[in-house]
Parts: sequence; structure tokens; C-alpha cells
Amino acid sequence: MTRFIAAMMVAFIAAFPAYAETKIEEVVSPGGITAWLVQEPSIPFTALELRFRGGASLDAPGKRGAINLMTGLLEEGAGDLDARGFARAQESLAASFSYRAGEDSLAVSAKFLTENRDEAVALLRSSIIEPTFEQEAIDRVREQVLSSLRSDAKDPDKIARAAFDAMAFGDHPYASQFDGTIDSVTALTRDDILEAHAAVFAKDRLYVGAVGDITPEELGPLLDDLLGALPEIGAPQPEAADILIKGGTTVIPFDTPQSVAIFGQRGIQQSDTDFFAARLLNQIVGAGGFESRLMQEVREKRGLTYGVYSYLVPQDHAATLQGQVASANDRIAEAVAVIRDEWAKAAAEGVTQEELDAAKTYVTGSYPLRFDGNGPIAKIMVGMQMLGLPIDYIPTRNDKVEAVTLDDVQRVAAELLDADSLHFVIVGEPVGLESTVAN
Repeated sequence: MTRFIAAMMVAFIAAFPAYAETKIEEVVSPGGITAWLVQEPSIPFTALELRFRGGASLDAPGKRGAINLMTGLLEEGAGDLDARGFARAQESLAASFSYRAGEDSLAVSAKFLTENRDEAVALLRSSIIEPTFEQEAIDRVREQVLSSLRSDAKDPDKIARAAFDAMAFGDHPYASQFDGTIDSVTALTRDDILEAHAAVFAKDRLYVGAVGDITPEELGPLLDDLLGALPEIGAPQPEAADILIKGGTTVIPFDTPQSVAIFGQRGIQQSDTDFFAARLLNQIVGAGGFESRLMQEVREKRGLTYGVYSYLVPQDHAATLQGQVASANDRIAEAVAVIRDEWAKAAAEGVTQEELDAAKTYVTGSYPLRFDGNGPIAKIMVGMQMLGLPIDYIPTRNDKVEAVTLDDVQRVAAELLDADSLHFVIVGEPVGLESTVAN
């Protein structure tokens, strides 16, 4: 990103109104593309966020990592420009583009000045519609991915994550890492990359957010110019994933003085009416930093770890509640036992009103901090669309959090938290722990 763009972003953050005053307009282009727009004309600068549902979960069978590799190639040559020419064009326009593959979506983020809007959008279009996928670029980016995968194979955290996902999701795409394996990525061909591009980039899975110095009358034709040439339909979305993991422990031997663990169980989807109660519960149990129960019991009282956390993982096709901890090999067994005990205690006894009030203060107070610039706001709007939230959700969100009662949280704790179904994947040389699976 150029210094000028960075300066514009700082200025925009200072100029942007409070989140509660954010006015979102729905814009439908002449060609039928829908977008959400927040106008802010005081700075001649616009952020555009595109999201394509499906992402890496649309990898064809046996082609794991194709969509991730394809995404890494989008700015490695497009139209009549090679990788260097594309980079120079971005720099000359003071524009910034980024492309990110995820398990459930592929995101394209763009920032450009009003005076260069047409040229920037034309360049962005070429990367989405006309990527060249030259073999030289494929080989270069492939090697970058393979280098990362080789590093992951020696990383206890990555090993634990891969094992947990494989046990949790069976034959669903979620069961393997979206950047693929060394074997699958090595075998990918240019035709596989072309098929991956066609699978993801289609209008039937497109969501758009725009923030900045642009009007509805300008945004509509821009979207048609940028995205009108996309096919109407892409690859079918995956089915819902069955969560197969059962309670117990899996030990993966690894020569290290400290064992690392990923733990988890079935979770809750963000569309569930009890999601905010679960969000507050998790804040109290494991997401609240030094104030969380897990941190207090595992670190502060017993000194078993530097950090322990839990987090909700509501993916498009499955929802889990997960956590992680690391501890010395001779102390990890005690850390696991304490976590299980706290899980069971929260399920049986719930939380206190004092804990709930503190969690609400954090969850409502941190929400406005997300609205710290045009790019983040564009991302939030796209996320809202993908979740099916109403266009007026932002000023009402904290009211929904405040409406959660202690009885709501107690009920959700009893229904959601299940110490018997909690599974720990431990990578290291843990003393006193062996692989077991509950019936």
C-alpha cells in the first residue's frame, strides 16, 4: 500500500461517523448486482469488498489447495500485464488490492482514489476476469505454498489443528486444510487452476460492500463494468458437515518440551437465536483474556500455561466450539483435567450475574471499535449480507446483546457445554496421557 493510500485511510478513520450513525443503502446495478453502500464523500477515497461464498470448500475432489493456489495467482499476471507490470500499475494508481481464500469464501478487497477510480477498477477487473495463470507464475507461487506446508508439517499447532479437523469432519472439505497437502498441491495443473477459478467466481455467490466517496448512481455501473462478465452460476456448494468427533483424547507423539492441544466439541451457528447467549458464555469461560475462567484456573491459580482460550467457530456448513492450550509435557495432563472440570462446572452451575454484566460490557463496548475505517466497514457489511442480517442490524446489535438474560445463559450453558464430548488433540510427549475415545 502506498503512503498516500495510508494517509487517506488515517484521514478517513478520523472523519468517519460513529458506528450507530452508519447509514447503509442497498444498490442494485442495471445488470442486477446487489451491493450495500455507505457514502462518505469528505475523503476522495473508496473501499470495495467482494466476497464469493464457497471459497476453498469448493475444491474439486483430489484437488485440495487448488482454490488457495489460484487465489495467490490473481495478481501474478492479468490481461496483457505480467506480475511486475500488474504491481507497477497498482502503484502508479495509488490503488491497493488483496485476495484471500478462506474455507467458506474468497475475498477481494480494493482501495482506490476517486480520481483514479475508472483505471483502478479496470485493473481490478482484469485480475478477476482475465488472470493469465502463466506456468512460470504457477510454479513460483506453488513453491511458496509448498514451503509453507513443509513448515506446517513441523509445527505442533498445525499438526494438532489438522488432526482435529480430520476427526471432526470425516470426508467433508473441512476435514483437510484449505491450502492442501504437499502431494495435492504438487500435482495441481494449470487446468486445475482454471477449473478452480470457474468454481468460485460467479454471480450466484457474490456479496458486495462499498464505503467512501461514491454515489449509488456511480456504484451501479461500476459493478457491472467490474463483474458483469462473470458467469451466472459456479460450482455447487458443499452439503452440511456431520461433526463426528467424540469425547476423549488423541496423543500425537512429537519431540518437544511443551505439548500443545486443540480441544473442541459441537458448537452453535451464528444464525441461532441463542448465539449471543453462547457468545457471552464463551466470553466468560474462555474468550475473556485474563478474566476468563479458564485463564484464572489454568494459568493464574496453577501456573500451568501462559495462555488458554476458547472460541466459537460458526462455519457455513458446521459449527464447533474450540479452544487451545500449551503446557510443559509433565503438566499438560493437569491442564486438560482443569479445563474439563471448568467445562462441566459451567454446564452444571452456569455463570454469575456479575460475570454476565462484565461480559456484556466487553462485547458491546468492543463492537464500535470494529468500525475503524472504510475497509473494515465494507467487510462488516459483506459479512452481514452473508449471514442474512437486516440492513439496519448495526444500531440494533448491542440491544440484542443487552437483552440476553442470566436465565438465557444458564440454559445455553447446560445445553451447549458437554465435558464428556470434549475432545483433546495433544501434540508432544505428554506425561500421564494416552489416546482414548469415549463411547
